[in-house]
Amino acid sequence: MTAPQLRDHSWLSRPRPVRVLTVAVVVAALAAVVLGIFQPGTRPPDRPLSTLDGVCVAAVLAAIAQLAGLRFRLGPDAVSVSWAEAAVVVGFVVAPAGWLPAATLAGTGAAWLLLAWFTGLRNVAEIVHLVASMTLGVAGAALVTALIAGDAPIGGARLPLALVAGAFTYLLITFSLVVLTLVLHRDAAPGRIAARVLYAKLPMSVGNVLVGLCAVFALVREPLWLLAFGPALWLLHRTYRFHLRAAEERRMWEAFAAATTRLPGATEAEVARAGLRGALDVFGARRAELEVRLNGHRRYAQDGPGPDDPATARSGPAITRSMAVAGRPVGELTVWLGEPTLPVPQDEAAITAYGEALAGALHDAAAHQRIVELDARAAHDRVHDPLTGLINRVAFGEAGDRLLRTLDGGQHVALLQLDVVDFSEVNRTLGHRGGDEVLRLVAERLTELARPSELVARTGDDEFALLLPTMAALSDTAPRAASPLPPALRRARELVEHLRLPMEVAGVRLAVEVTVGVVAERPGRIEVGELLRRAALAVGRAKELGITVGTYDSGLDASSTDHLALLAELQDAFAADDQIVLHLQPAVDLVTAAPTGVEALVRWRHPRRGQLSPGAFLPAVERSELLIPFTRRVLDLALAAAADWTAHDIDIPVSVNVSARSLTDPTFPAQVTEALRRHRTPASRLVLEITESVAVSEQEIVDEVLARLRSSGVQVSLDDFGTGFSSLASVTRMPVDEIKIDRSFVDEMIDKPAAGAVVRGAVELGARLGVRVVAEGIETVEQRAALIELGCPTAQGYHFCKPMPADKIVSALSQLLDAAAASAPEGHRRGSSRGGGALGA
Repeated sequence: MTAPQLRDHSWLSRPRPVRVLTVAVVVAALAAVVLGIFQPGTRPPDRPLSTLDGVCVAAVLAAIAQLAGLRFRLGPDAVSVSWAEAAVVVGFVVAPAGWLPAATLAGTGAAWLLLAWFTGLRNVAEIVHLVASMTLGVAGAALVTALIAGDAPIGGARLPLALVAGAFTYLLITFSLVVLTLVLHRDAAPGRIAARVLYAKLPMSVGNVLVGLCAVFALVREPLWLLAFGPALWLLHRTYRFHLRAAEERRMWEAFAAATTRLPGATEAEVARAGLRGALDVFGARRAELEVRLNGHRRYAQDGPGPDDPATARSGPAITRSMAVAGRPVGELTVWLGEPTLPVPQDEAAITAYGEALAGALHDAAAHQRIVELDARAAHDRVHDPLTGLINRVAFGEAGDRLLRTLDGGQHVALLQLDVVDFSEVNRTLGHRGGDEVLRLVAERLTELARPSELVARTGDDEFALLLPTMAALSDTAPRAASPLPPALRRARELVEHLRLPMEVAGVRLAVEVTVGVVAERPGRIEVGELLRRAALAVGRAKELGITVGTYDSGLDASSTDHLALLAELQDAFAADDQIVLHLQPAVDLVTAAPTGVEALVRWRHPRRGQLSPGAFLPAVERSELLIPFTRRVLDLALAAAADWTAHDIDIPVSVNVSARSLTDPTFPAQVTEALRRHRTPASRLVLEITESVAVSEQEIVDEVLARLRSSGVQVSLDDFGTGFSSLASVTRMPVDEIKIDRSFVDEMIDKPAAGAVVRGAVELGARLGVRVVAEGIETVEQRAALIELGCPTAQGYHFCKPMPADKIVSALSQLLDAAAASAPEGHRRGSSRGGGALGA
């Protein structure tokens, strides 16, 4: 027989369908008993026992079959398999068929009362259901056997067939009732339950029928043979027990493997749910609880299929195991089993192993969760300012660009950059903690003032930015302005006024002033990074002008960006052959206009900005490491031009300006000597011009460098004479070959006597020292006449010749010489005079 043992401890706790099934089975069983009792008691004369004795033996056999039965776990319930088929076979032979249901009712009822007493099963409804099910099964078996056997003798061939059919009928009825009861009670899959019950019961049922038939044969032929049934039954019992235990352990470990495979999860909740579900599946538990003690205490619980009553779920034995990983407590796992005679050692070992696997999965999930949190925090910190919580400059650019791409290209966007005025003073006065608090308060106010579609960010130490997506959003009532700047400026002034409101920091009441840079543009034409750059220029402009709100001026922007790119573009210019060029301007005799020298004026043919004068790039060159290659390039160009006119029998020198850094470089004389050697030019054909500021800086090094240059034959000219603080001291301290009067005195010498006196003094000083004197910047006939009257011998300027490309200088010099020879053929000889110039404009 197969019978379910359900662990519900009250009639009302059982599901309603199960209660209905129980009532139906009890009524049917009682009806079968009553009907069987009133059946005629006649039976074949070859039966071995009397009617009363046979009924008693049948009742005893039914009781023994239950007491010697085996139980196996099926989910949260225990299913009992017994020797009932053997009892049915023997009982039909020794007792009338109609009395077998009554005998079964009495015997199984007594047996289950004893079992309830010893196992703790106290549910009367369950016992009644079990006894009624077996009674109904015996009634069906007796009916089928009687119909097939009739009055067949014991030794006939029909009786064994009838007995086998009756035993099969008993198995079919009880098997069906067990499966139906479990399905209704647990809402489980019928196929799975039927397969497991049939797997456990079928071998034992076949053995029971064979044992019953053998017992009938021994009882009829030789009752003493029944003594041999004890050892045989014991061996069969052990075989069945091993079969059921092996099947259950195999099922449990297969479920264990499947459950532990499902344990790994990304979160603690996922692992806990998988762990509880696995505990229910592996151990057939009624309920599983999990207490997790990683970073706090959390409890998870899950009941098996069936009633939702917590008291019912917690019935039966419970096993609790502490879980730990590497000695670190993880929590506790508690499992409520369904069979009151359990747990067995295998259950405890399995739950311990399962708890260890679950602990590892929970620990891994906690570690994974910490990694996820750290990644999320790192991702947050990458795009947020840790002090204020606002997005940082990088995130502002990315989010702003995404926003700009969604906007209508016909609208305007504005960006306001705010710079806290004198924030360093706040840090010095209140300390960095106070400064941080000021920044947090400014950020809070900006966040409160920002509208839903606007972006606020901290873009620097004391800088914030606000992106206004559309100008229409700046004014809720006014229509869109024709120019985007007015509404943006109004918004900027509103921010200034709100941020100016007093705040209290470190017990000090203070007001924060900000400078705001405003820039507006169409979204399709620009990125946020460029808006930020322009807004920063607007902030800088506002500070220069001493105003609170400044706007972007594109006219000032070009020079700023060009300055940043200057050195990189200069390197490209050195790599090219046609960007760094010289324009040459002759110096002439004031009387005859014969050329006395040529000044080399460097120019840069910029591919984007056009031709640049020295003032646009020479200061950057002198401050960089490009000075040496730049000086080399200019010397090569100047000496190449001088070699060209020398080849045309024009014997005059070329003048090149010298940087202050070059004269403080001890290797500079060697560089000049190497350039003269490359171009095979005598040193006397090169004049190096220096300014008074160079002459008075780092005197010892400059004097040594100049002395080495003059000893090699190179001439030295003092440029811009009269503009420094120590012109006379420079001339007397440092020997020179030429003095060049600054053009500022030449411009004013006619109208201002003081300027004329300076020019006269320079001319007289040159005559007394025996050095040449050149006046710069001659543009009019009157200036030429005045200089001649003052005795100045040489001049240079637009009045005589403008600067020209190197390929035209030879022709110009030839024309000057020819004109001078024609006007004064006996006084001047071609190539007999010389002068100097400077690398400048």
